[in-house]
Amino acid sequence: MTLMDEETKAELLAFLVVGQLVALARSGDWLRTDHLIESSWIWLSSNGARCGWLTRARLVAAARELAPQVHDWPFPKDETGLLRLFNLQSGWFLDYRSEIVQRLHAFCAEYLERHITG
Repeated sequence: MTLMDEETKAELLAFLVVGQLVALARSGDWLRTDHLIESSWIWLSSNGARCGWLTRARLVAAARELAPQVHDWPFPKDETGLLRLFNLQSGWFLDYRSEIVQRLHAFCAEYLERHITG
């Protein structure tokens, strides 16, 4: 396992934001904090990454802040469409061939640059 660099943090944040959008499409509600924490653990395990609890907490808080901001972007609005943003053949990994995923990743990286250190 490796500690997360800024690029990996942006990838996790993008994953959590899309997870929020999927939850909203599925249930009409954003994910609860405990579900975001569980999602971050799943992502970290899948990607062979690790980070401290404070970094993880900051990323979860950032996902809660950013998801409503990107909700009006040209994301699919239904669960099926949102699931197409993942490359499900290899697991729950965002498909970075998608232009909207690339845009979200850049948005997350910029947010982290401005707001989160360590």
